[in-house]
Amino acid sequence: MKIRNPRLLAAVGWAATRATRGLVRTLRARTQAIDPASHPDHVPPGGRVIYSIWHENLLFPTVHFGRPSMAVLVSQHRDGQLLGSLITSLGMGMICGSTTRGGVEAVRKLVDVNAPFRHVAVTPDGPRGPRRVVQHGLVYVASRTGMTVSCVGVGYRRPWRLGSWDRFAVPRPFTAARCVIGAGIVVPPGLKAGQLEPYRLLIQAEMDRLNAAAEAWAESGRLELPPAAAPLRLAS
Repeated sequence: MKIRNPRLLAAVGWAATRATRGLVRTLRARTQAIDPASHPDHVPPGGRVIYSIWHENLLFPTVHFGRPSMAVLVSQHRDGQLLGSLITSLGMGMICGSTTRGGVEAVRKLVDVNAPFRHVAVTPDGPRGPRRVVQHGLVYVASRTGMTVSCVGVGYRRPWRLGSWDRFAVPRPFTAARCVIGAGIVVPPGLKAGQLEPYRLLIQAEMDRLNAAAEAWAESGRLELPPAAAPLRLAS
């Protein structure tokens, strides 16, 4: 159901934000960056990163990495309404659009040199799926902005799952939450529509690898990262 009353939306957003932040504070969270320079706190000066996170896993990273240098590409679909309240409460930037809807306008905002943020988190399978399938829009945005792409794997120990299209994951209080940040993937500038697929497949493989590793880490307590199936840079 889409909430249209601004006061009701604000009230629901306030309550959801407090509950989410309280939940995340209870988690036993650990993060591992494969390349330290890909961590949001350690990106070299002048570097800008697109962090790719599955739609179902957005709850924990949004709070854990919430900082003014980060923006979130928020869907124009109804699921972006409540997320917006959480994002603004953390002092993060918010860009309305997605890698499919409003993508051109999103690119304009991302390349704005006066923007207060350096990095952006996107859900490459949102806002409607298919679940865990990277869409071409992420590659398009990276190619047009010159930002590198770092895939983010997220794992929880026995999370609750909602009945949504993405089986949205809600971590149980006081359980393990694990995050694996991948090395940067460079997408060449000015790619045409027919040139996007190889990079989409590259990002898809890395998303699958890192999420499998993070999920196993949360369950077993050990991080075992298999080698990448292909080099993270293709010939342009």
